[in-house]
Amino acid sequence: VQLQASGGGMVQAGGSLRLSCAASGRTGDILVMGWFRQAPGKERTFVGSITWIPGDTYYSDSVKGRFTISRDSARNTVYLQMTGLKRDDTGVYFCAAARRYGNSIRPQMYDYWGQGTLVTVSS
Repeated sequence: VQLQASGGGMVQAGGSLRLSCAASGRTGDILVMGWFRQAPGKERTFVGSITWIPGDTYYSDSVKGRFTISRDSARNTVYLQMTGLKRDDTGVYFCAAARRYGNSIRPQMYDYWGQGTLVTVSS
């Protein structure tokens, strides 16, 4: 499975961005997709996840109510809609795919990772 993340950029605080993660290859193996982010000098942290079927979502407390994950099964693409962006949301955002169910907040659960896309939120 290959993952291609896109959609990052620079936005002012309070603005919105939508990230995309396109999957290719053995996409039928994917059960869960996750989004993580890594701020400069910090560890990679969980943002949210979605089960491929039936599309159940789960979010970290820091983004709940502001970010929404969705998927387009026909396009093998997962989206991260980000609204009400804050400076603390700045970082490189990674998408990941897992071939099994488990604790989706743990990076170790995921088998495949995209290359990351940078989001910069300015005040």
